[in-house]
Amino acid sequence: MFDCVNIDSSVAVYVQIENHVQFAIASGRLKQGNQLPSVRELSERLDVNPNTVAKAYRDLEVMGLLYTRRGMGVFVAKGIEAKCRERCRQRIVARLHEVVAEAKAAGVSLKDVKEVAELSFAADTNPYGPLPDSVVALAKAKRSSK
Repeated sequence: MFDCVNIDSSVAVYVQIENHVQFAIASGRLKQGNQLPSVRELSERLDVNPNTVAKAYRDLEVMGLLYTRRGMGVFVAKGIEAKCRERCRQRIVARLHEVVAEAKAAGVSLKDVKEVAELSFAADTNPYGPLPDSVVALAKAKRSSK
């Protein structure tokens, strides 16, 4: 869940952390009452500044997804799974719409969009990591066929 962040991504590192937590809650990998790694532990694991992790945790707390117990740690709040799933779904649908509309405006075929979506879905990758080799190969193949 907290394997890595991509400092080269256009998505800020603290937002990547927030999204990883939200995705984990939405998918059921994190459940109510689960304890998250401490700020220090997660910052060392991800090799980022502790303030970055603290900001992500604070933001998630303000959203009502986490709560802090002084001296004990940070935990997943009760009853937020459905809310988190819906929030993630809405955001993803909106982003997919933007990408598909951009592809259409650029003359990319629906077949190509579907192929990229299927390859991306099949790949076991981090949302902010590098492109899967299969998607890179597809992009190169399409370029050379023109």
